[in-house]
Amino acid sequence: MINKYMRGQNDSRPWGTWEVVDCGKGFCVKRIRVVPGGILSLQSHQYRAENWVIVTGTATVTLGEQTLVKKAGESVYIPVHTKHRIQNNTISPLEFIEVQTGENLDESDITRYEDKYGRS
Repeated sequence: MINKYMRGQNDSRPWGTWEVVDCGKGFCVKRIRVVPGGILSLQSHQYRAENWVIVTGTATVTLGEQTLVKKAGESVYIPVHTKHRIQNNTISPLEFIEVQTGENLDESDITRYEDKYGRS
């Protein structure tokens, strides 16, 4: 079981910020904020699933071949190996809670397919 996150850890990205709210054996909870116009990379994970709960704003979510619009109080489950991304197509901030579950919970478990900001 790999979990390199620690409570309070945070980072700024071109699309916004994230911070670890809690973590333990097999899980990690992050609060993620996406700036207006921000878009995370289209990605998948080999070892973890994620559940996103929208807290504020409106999210446009890519889940496999589907495009979903989710508002505050709604959620989406992302199974292991599923291509996914979230974006904020509005002029208001977007905030969501991400619950990661699985055997590898660190940034090395990301396969990026597309990235607006040129990350690989």
